[in-house]
Amino acid sequence: MSNYHIKHLEEYFQVYRKSVNQPEAFWEEIAEENFMWRKKWNAVLDWDFSKPSVQWFRGAKLNITENCIDRHLLTRGDQTAILFEPNNPNEPAEPISYKQLSVRVNKFANVLKSKGIQKGDRVCIYLPMIPELSVALLACARIGAIHSVVFAGFSATALATRINDSDCKMIITSDGAFRGNKTIDLKGIVDEALDRCTCVESVLVVKRIESEIQMKSGRDFWIAPLLEKASDTCQIEIMDAEDPLFILYTSGSTGMPKGMVHSTAGYMVYSAYTFKNTFQYTENDVYWCTADIGWITGHSYIVYGPLANGATTLMFEGVPSYPDFGRFWEIVQKHKVNQFYTAPTAIRALAKHGTELVNTYDLSSLKVLGSVGEPINEEAWHWYNDNIGKRNSPIVDTWWQTETGGIMITPIPYVTPTKPTYATLPFIGIQACLMDENGQELKGNQVEGRLCIKFPWPSIARTIWGNHQRYKETYFSAYEHKYFTGDGALRDEVGYYRITGRVDDVIIVSGHNLGTAPIEDAINEHPAVVESAIVGFPHYVKGSALYGYVILKDTGESRKHDNLRKEINQIITEHIGPIAKLDKIQFTDGLPKTRSGKIMRRILRKIAANEMENIGDISTLLNPEVVQSIIDNKL
Repeated sequence: MSNYHIKHLEEYFQVYRKSVNQPEAFWEEIAEENFMWRKKWNAVLDWDFSKPSVQWFRGAKLNITENCIDRHLLTRGDQTAILFEPNNPNEPAEPISYKQLSVRVNKFANVLKSKGIQKGDRVCIYLPMIPELSVALLACARIGAIHSVVFAGFSATALATRINDSDCKMIITSDGAFRGNKTIDLKGIVDEALDRCTCVESVLVVKRIESEIQMKSGRDFWIAPLLEKASDTCQIEIMDAEDPLFILYTSGSTGMPKGMVHSTAGYMVYSAYTFKNTFQYTENDVYWCTADIGWITGHSYIVYGPLANGATTLMFEGVPSYPDFGRFWEIVQKHKVNQFYTAPTAIRALAKHGTELVNTYDLSSLKVLGSVGEPINEEAWHWYNDNIGKRNSPIVDTWWQTETGGIMITPIPYVTPTKPTYATLPFIGIQACLMDENGQELKGNQVEGRLCIKFPWPSIARTIWGNHQRYKETYFSAYEHKYFTGDGALRDEVGYYRITGRVDDVIIVSGHNLGTAPIEDAINEHPAVVESAIVGFPHYVKGSALYGYVILKDTGESRKHDNLRKEINQIITEHIGPIAKLDKIQFTDGLPKTRSGKIMRRILRKIAANEMENIGDISTLLNPEVVQSIIDNKL
């Protein structure tokens, strides 16, 4: 298919030039030749970043599940679509063919309809990594309901916030989840969340861990008996290209999480096209992304991208450390995995345990390795390259965001020469640029600035649910007519990009974007706390960990500081989830502030990272003496 599968560097440059010089003609060709449409578009692209408004394939009609399932039934109906690998290695893996997936999605869609779910209704999905999670997404998409997946590690408070923000009519959950040797009471968390939600009319419950749970009459329903009765045929809802497909929440640097809205057609085209090229997927490969579907990586590169390409996508319920740190490699050997996509956090955690376990498994099936979630450090890159890829499988260090919907900067394996810590070149159609503090574009190479994108790509998020003004302010107000990513980057002498990290108060911990403001708000609710400030500091496994500076009301607080630290982390767990717990909590008498009262986090970051000699001038601070006191008492 022309331009659909890029195989040489020369071809990359040729296709990239076309995608930038004639973007509409380029994406029209990709869309026309590789997907099923019920009606063709009237215009390929309408856009205006000053509003901001972006429409791709305007007027086109389609259903994404027809592209992910139905069109494959004649040619590859018996091929495995989803290969489910359970948490317990003794439980058999479950291959689900495209035909079986079709039946399961249709039945599930009919159950949703029987509970009154219609086009445009929001459905919250709070499930572990079991097949029902993928099936639920696709069932929503089939009938035009908008899915909002919430990662099943979030607390009841975080879940309630997201349900209320998008006014969900239904929640789909399970009795519980297996996570290594633990179980998690998901239904209990849902019940607690629903005490704060009035919009949810029904709860569908999947039986997974066989635990005793409370079922509320008239609201809660076991899904298995409903699926048994449901018909296995379900008409697709014909969607407009710009109809919302899903909402996915991402942490902001302040306040409420942002419900990013992704549309149907543009997202489908871009997630499918990036999947095909970034992983060089070919017929009969087995592809495995270890992410959770609760994050955008799982949406785009476990479900929609692979299935739109008729791929076999592996879905793993467990964790890399159970029953031991060889689990990933055991799965690679068992299923002869060809493409493996994971996070630097996982790579570092596995590297810590040496190569003894790695070397017990046959990893020769691997053709491509991927990294996602945060920039990969050099040490981890080399460990991954040497021990997992055996220097034969190129590493695609992919940079992208919840907001972008798909991969934006990445090597194409066997095409782009790789360079450790560099995401290398922009993907086809992506017009990246670096801006300085004064809003001027930095031209040429060997420059460092703020990463922006000059032109819309098909899977850009269209808005923040219920708050278009915030969407405009967050992404389009810093630099005129440009999408601002919130990340800093540098461009080397050949034009390769290296992401240097967030420029706002968002810290990436184990690949999860955590805004500091919601964590500080939670800590400040503790009766003993006056004020707090959170910064990130380098951590060997997580990339960054959280360091909290906390001022207490009573400096001679009689309770043991260790107890207070536990209580503070408990509050964070309740409000946000265990992923946001602080690694270090330093109690202090004050925080460095400007004369206008702004906390100087830059100074706190330097102290947390043991870079005291680079603190810079502190004479203009309101309270410069507090800096030395913090240094003297550093943990």
